[in-house]
Amino acid sequence: MGAEVQSASVSPRFLAAGDTALVVEFGDVVDPAVNHRVTRLAAAAREAAIDGIVDLVPTFRSLMVHYDPLVTSAQALQAALRDVLSHPPGDMSRGRLWRLPTLYGGAVGPDLDEVAERTGLSPDRVIALHSETTYDVYMMGFLPGLPYLGILAKELELPRRAEPRVRVPAGSVAIATNLTNVYPSESPGGWHILGRTPIELFDLRRAVPILLAAGDRIRFEPVGQAAYDELWTRVAAGETGVEPEVAVS
Repeated sequence: MGAEVQSASVSPRFLAAGDTALVVEFGDVVDPAVNHRVTRLAAAAREAAIDGIVDLVPTFRSLMVHYDPLVTSAQALQAALRDVLSHPPGDMSRGRLWRLPTLYGGAVGPDLDEVAERTGLSPDRVIALHSETTYDVYMMGFLPGLPYLGILAKELELPRRAEPRVRVPAGSVAIATNLTNVYPSESPGGWHILGRTPIELFDLRRAVPILLAAGDRIRFEPVGQAAYDELWTRVAAGETGVEPEVAVS
């Protein structure tokens, strides 16, 4: 039996997280089928507008549900979520598909050649494998707008760098283990940097500052220096630079 079949058949666990949050856990592995159940419950719970829910936080394998104890209880919330799981709303389509233009290698992708050497691939093959995959946004990370994306092609799997960098520029596209991500702002980081996108994943000038959400899907589209520079100028002037495609199943 495949992992997807197994994960789809496992009943969720409900775990208390203090007196104002409930965790719905769907598995114990980082797996696309497990994460799809997480993001679909989050979407269904939002649509159901369950009384007392304050926030929904999807993770790799569980959904944390923050609630107002003056409005509902853990027991009532669990019953409501079980009902949503048993009778999901009609529209359970997946999230938006984003195509992020990315300049690979050179000064903006300082680890591309090393990744190629360590994996036994050519730099062009590394770029092809990374950009040919459609990634799920599994969850949002510790920085505003930071997406954890999977699953990376197995040929590109590497552990994190032995020596993390003190500063990773905003927009850097990087890989580690079986995941890839985009740094939304400058920060320390230990992932292998393959390139950079000019698209800003976190921008306070926008009505909704964070571009992506758990359940969305991502494709990285290789571009040359001229296209990157032109798009960077537009984004710096306040444009989003990309628009999502319709929800995908």
